[in-house]
Amino acid sequence: MAIRIVRLGSDRAPGEGLRIGTVRRPPRGVPKTEFASQNWYDVWYPNLAPSVETMKMAQAAQASGVPAQWTAFGRKYRSEMAEADASRSLDLLAALSHQSALSVGCYCEDESRCHRSFLRALLAERGADIAY
Repeated sequence: MAIRIVRLGSDRAPGEGLRIGTVRRPPRGVPKTEFASQNWYDVWYPNLAPSVETMKMAQAAQASGVPAQWTAFGRKYRSEMAEADASRSLDLLAALSHQSALSVGCYCEDESRCHRSFLRALLAERGADIAY
C-alpha cells in the first residue's frame, strides 16, 4: 500500500485507490456526479490546498519563472501546512499510506511547479509510503 501524488484528471494507475483532490475549487463544467468517473477525484479535500492568497503567489511565480518567487510560495505553503488542522491531515494521510492505497493531487500539469511537489515532501517527512 502507498500514497501516490497525481495530476487530477489523468488516467488512474492500477491499484491507485481512493483519489483525493487537494485543490481550492472543483473542476469547472464537470457535474459533481462525474468527478470520480472522469478521474478528477473521489473526495474533495481543500484543507490541503494553498489558501487563495498563497495560490496567487504560486501563479505569479509560475508566470514569472523567477526562482525566488517559487521559493517564497513554498515557504508560505509549508507554513500553512504546519497549522494544526493541516498538520493533522498530513499525519493521517501518512499513516493511511501504510494501510491503504490512495492518491492526492492537483490540476497543474507540471508537478515541479505545483503545490503537489511540496505535498510530496511533507508526506515523506512524516514517513508516508510514497509510490513513484
